[in-house]
Amino acid sequence: MTPDGRYFVVRGRLWRCSNPKLSDERRTELVKALMLARRAKQQAMRVGDNAAREVARSQVEAIKVALGERGPVWWDDGTPDFDRHLARTTPYAEWFAELSRRT
Repeated sequence: MTPDGRYFVVRGRLWRCSNPKLSDERRTELVKALMLARRAKQQAMRVGDNAAREVARSQVEAIKVALGERGPVWWDDGTPDFDRHLARTTPYAEWFAELSRRT
């Protein structure tokens, strides 16, 4: 996780973390709903139901926005969003390089 807690890194790419201001109960509720929507999407894809897949994709998107992982950023200091950017091309580059040297 980045020092400011906004992102985690997978294969050198930044991914936005959930909004830490969400209550544990709300976060748990949203994660459960996310897993159900992902399973519904997978099932729809398995049987070739494009309409059901699109409904499930929309649900996943809405839940990710509610979690703060997509959509408007959850911080309010005006810092831009670097979601899905390569860490080495962002202001986190020095931190990421140091992290990479340690592993």
